[in-house]
Amino acid sequence: MKKRMIGLALGVVTAAAFCMTANADELIRVGVINNDPNESGYRTANVKDLEETFSEENGFEMVPYYSLNNDKQIDQAKQMLLDGVDYLLLSAAATTGWDAVLEDAQAEDVPVILFDRTIDADESLYVAAVISDMPKEGETAVAWLESQGLDTYNIIHIQGTMGSAAQVGRTGALDQKVADNDNWNIVVQQTADWNAETAQQIVQSVIDSGEEFNVIYAENDDMARGAVKALDAAGISHGVGKDVIVMGFDCNKWALKELKAGNWNYDGQCNPFQSQYLVDIINKLEAGEEITEKTIYLEEQGFDATTITDEDIENFGIGAEEVVEEPATEAETTAAE
Repeated sequence: MKKRMIGLALGVVTAAAFCMTANADELIRVGVINNDPNESGYRTANVKDLEETFSEENGFEMVPYYSLNNDKQIDQAKQMLLDGVDYLLLSAAATTGWDAVLEDAQAEDVPVILFDRTIDADESLYVAAVISDMPKEGETAVAWLESQGLDTYNIIHIQGTMGSAAQVGRTGALDQKVADNDNWNIVVQQTADWNAETAQQIVQSVIDSGEEFNVIYAENDDMARGAVKALDAAGISHGVGKDVIVMGFDCNKWALKELKAGNWNYDGQCNPFQSQYLVDIINKLEAGEEITEKTIYLEEQGFDATTITDEDIENFGIGAEEVVEEPATEAETTAAE
């Protein structure tokens, strides 16, 4: 499998990047299977990027379908093939179950391009993949956590939707580290399905149980925010130099502001801006060119609260900026009680 690394691209895609083969009377019909835009700030940015790029003004007719249910995604993808899309772009809710869809697409000469995340399927069944390296995201985060040099790691691990590539990759590295080290312990490992409120409930249940913990490893920013709400309600300090290390993923601007304020400790980048690379692949296919770069991994990094800058937030943060909620001081918590 040939790979290349490409940098983060937050800028507007230039007109030259759009497919130039379609004329005003012949739009390229692109079916897009994606996750729910409300899943997270990351997904909202990802969907917006795709919708702005695959517009009629740019020579496309975009046929979108959004769901966090893998079976529903599969059914809709089959329907898109029956309805006659020219291309099928796929960000699967889960990694398995897609072989029949890919085989049908191949039989109909409909190129399939994966984006955002990979699936468990033979590479011959899709044309290319523009994806985040989810296992590397997990490895980068776990390496950072190891560098903190704690005597004992007692971790609340809040997982994303089980079976998704993001969950599998971000979980895998932590599971391996825990298995290899006696001083790394999982206090609880439970899915919150990317949801802040569910994450808050998970952390609250651990607090109520009286179990000791000093790390929250949340697989996206929204779940980290929910976890922090439980900590604040209980008067437990968190962030730089505090009782609990807080880790998230996605690099929402509001999350990176929490990082810079010292309320969180680490945030792992996940790049949602992929449409320009998808258009480039479609351009080449329309021109009859061979796709030689099967897998394109988006370049990503992790951010540390002690080193992040305003420039980092501006360049790498996604979505809207929100007001950072400073955690209540011990005196404020006592007064509230």
